[in-house]
Amino acid sequence: MDVLNRIKGGLSRPVWVSVLLVLTMMALFKSLEIKRESYSIFSIPLDFISGRVGLMSGRISSPPPTPTLPRGSCSDFFRAMPEGRKMVKSIRDFGGVGDGKTSNTQAFKRAIQFMERFKATGGSQLVVPKGRWLTGSFNLTSNFTLFLQHGAVILGSQDPKEWPIIEALPSYGRGRERLGARHISLIHGNGLSNVVITGENGTVDGQGKMWWELWWNRTLVYTRGHLVELINSQNILIQDLTFLNSPFWTIHPVYCRNIVIRNMTILAPLDAPNTDGIDPDSSLNVCIEDCYIESGDDLIAVKSGWDQYGMKMARPSSNIIVRRVKGTTPTCSGVGIGSEMSGGVSNVIIEDLYVRDSAAGLRIKTDIGRGGYIANITINNMRMERVKVPIRFSSGANDHPDERWDPKALPKVRGILITNVVSLESKRPPLLEGLEKAPFEDIHMKNISLFGLAPSVRWNCEFISGSSCSVFPAPCSQLLKNESTFQCPN
Repeated sequence: MDVLNRIKGGLSRPVWVSVLLVLTMMALFKSLEIKRESYSIFSIPLDFISGRVGLMSGRISSPPPTPTLPRGSCSDFFRAMPEGRKMVKSIRDFGGVGDGKTSNTQAFKRAIQFMERFKATGGSQLVVPKGRWLTGSFNLTSNFTLFLQHGAVILGSQDPKEWPIIEALPSYGRGRERLGARHISLIHGNGLSNVVITGENGTVDGQGKMWWELWWNRTLVYTRGHLVELINSQNILIQDLTFLNSPFWTIHPVYCRNIVIRNMTILAPLDAPNTDGIDPDSSLNVCIEDCYIESGDDLIAVKSGWDQYGMKMARPSSNIIVRRVKGTTPTCSGVGIGSEMSGGVSNVIIEDLYVRDSAAGLRIKTDIGRGGYIANITINNMRMERVKVPIRFSSGANDHPDERWDPKALPKVRGILITNVVSLESKRPPLLEGLEKAPFEDIHMKNISLFGLAPSVRWNCEFISGSSCSVFPAPCSQLLKNESTFQCPN
């Protein structure tokens, strides 16, 4: 652990030191073999660690300092409190035992009940010290910091009863996987403000293998819980931690605003089902930056509700910025928009994305019955290696919450700008398929280079319109007509 953290935080050290550390790590650990097993924190590929920003420093018992923002940061979406938390306590103060065996569910509940007293009088901070802290689900409170010291590991309980059942989200009408209610997330919050989840690269491990097996064996009764879910909350910062083995989507802010997620490592086995990295859902002003993600589903997925339930609630996702994200997912995409987008998705900026060994780099997913819209999406500076389909626009899984979905509810997709993309060892050409009764319009591409495709391969396009310039190999004819409202610059 000490070696790993020195590598993550030591970007400014001399090159020979970095090389020595890399060689040490290579000698200590064997190459990663992906199986149906949980991740350990030592599974992070060494060539990606350099993407992490340095870890926080300072006294562990003190509130975390306001971070220095890197160039091009959107972290000012989170408004830092002018003063530190007035009350600081350790989970040990509430009977917590960090032996990896004793349940700390009640200790976390007692701690939060105590911390709630201070949400109007300076706020509070709960410190999780070095150790392995087994727990079921627990709720957070407002004006609160959850701080994981170096070496601290929060472990998700292996007893499903410690992940209680809660009602379905109104924009979904049911659990995403099963009808009716769903399991709560491990770390949960509803109606909160001014919350920080951070530390010195501590770890939250959902121990999701139990849940994945329920899915694989088709014995899952309720939809699986997330690792972290925040509902109807605002001014949230999640940073400088490692999240492992989520049962389902890892970080899920829904009906939220002003969310910053940065400097995170998020890992799940590459065959772990539906373990999305970060899924902003019906949320405004979301910043995701400087993260490394490995998962069995999309690294980032922007959502806004499912069919008639999402349309009725009409809570869009808007003003979403994704910067400097790296990762791999063999079955899904680096960044996906949809397929649940019925409340609308607009004003999304994706910059400096690196995706390797994945099914798709960028994917826009929607379906008949979704309604809603996807509009004003900008993707710039994207690098891919060994990605099957670099750019894919298509229908999703043709799945619907129930029989009441409306086949006349057609999504509108318009205004997508993709620039400065390089894909190496591409497997297949781009697939751009709109809907016959709802074509995708104003698709503009510039400076796109896709290497590795056979000379005979052609783009697959249907029901789209737009324009392109400096694209190799030549795009489909629908992008050569230059009928888009976007025009190639001179």
